[in-house]
Amino acid sequence: MTDEKRQRISTVIGRRIGHYQPGPLNAITDVAGVRVGHVTLKKGDRTRTGATAIVPHCGNLYQDKVPAGFAVLNGYGKFAGSTQIAELGEIETPILLTNTLAVGRGIEAIIRHTLGQPGNARVTSINAVVGETNDSRLNDIRSPRPTVEDMLTALAAARPGPVEEGAVGAGTGTVAFGLKGGIGTASRLVPVGKARYTLGVLVQSNYGGHLTVAGKPYVSDAAHDKDGSIVMIVATDAPLSSRNLTRLAERCFGGLARTGAALSNGSGDYALAFSTAESVRLTAERRKGLMTLEALSNDVVSPLFEAVIEATEEAILNSLTMAETTTGYNAGKDRPETVEAISLSHLA
Repeated sequence: MTDEKRQRISTVIGRRIGHYQPGPLNAITDVAGVRVGHVTLKKGDRTRTGATAIVPHCGNLYQDKVPAGFAVLNGYGKFAGSTQIAELGEIETPILLTNTLAVGRGIEAIIRHTLGQPGNARVTSINAVVGETNDSRLNDIRSPRPTVEDMLTALAAARPGPVEEGAVGAGTGTVAFGLKGGIGTASRLVPVGKARYTLGVLVQSNYGGHLTVAGKPYVSDAAHDKDGSIVMIVATDAPLSSRNLTRLAERCFGGLARTGAALSNGSGDYALAFSTAESVRLTAERRKGLMTLEALSNDVVSPLFEAVIEATEEAILNSLTMAETTTGYNAGKDRPETVEAISLSHLA
């Protein structure tokens, strides 16, 4: 069992992942207005789960929606709200990540949260956005945790600033490559013409394959999982249409592939991207009729595509290097189980 002090991947290997400069925090919260909150549940010998909330801006999301795009590589999983995102190209609620059997409770939490906001007294339909991975290797997933109240706690905890990573929130009980997975994040500053935009990624890693770290195979005694899932959330202040946000979300799979993902029959590989730019904000006034939105053209978005590949790769690696060895309960095998953290000394 490793007792190494956990560090982010760039510190461990002593260099940047990729070419683009990270933001000040190297986190999704480098995108102004974006907030992240966790609830982490470690109870007794059997509960190792939680929820993570991502809030795109500080206002009323239902009234001032943000453009968004959604992408699926292999759809063995559940992502509530995805069909309406694909249809309308917008999101109107915060995003919750949690475990597979808690998706319904996540929907209920977002509905309560949204109905309770000032200005939503006449709202009768809400497209709650909830993603999941299965943490039953370390968690008694059949137990109804996190509860709706736990999810509301994650939403209330959402803050700007540094983002806690590793075995926290929705990553408390996750496993990747036979090692302890979790929550990871990274960001990039991207020049486009005379402007510079910020792009950030947050992941919930819980998938399989043969791990590659910054281009080098990672060899360990861990049994390399084949199946599993990952959710990747992208935020940017670049003014992008929902169509180009879908294209941006699709590029997350390039970063996923760089880590050695198996992309197997039993994987759920999901990406969601949204823009916080005021020029493309879908305000109540703009949605009343003809909209004129200022967005980047197809010809200039390629640097953002490259940057999201880099940030996704680094966020995944951070989810591993920041996670600690965890002992929990394997619900599928009805027995205790310990999953080791990645060895940082092996990477250095």
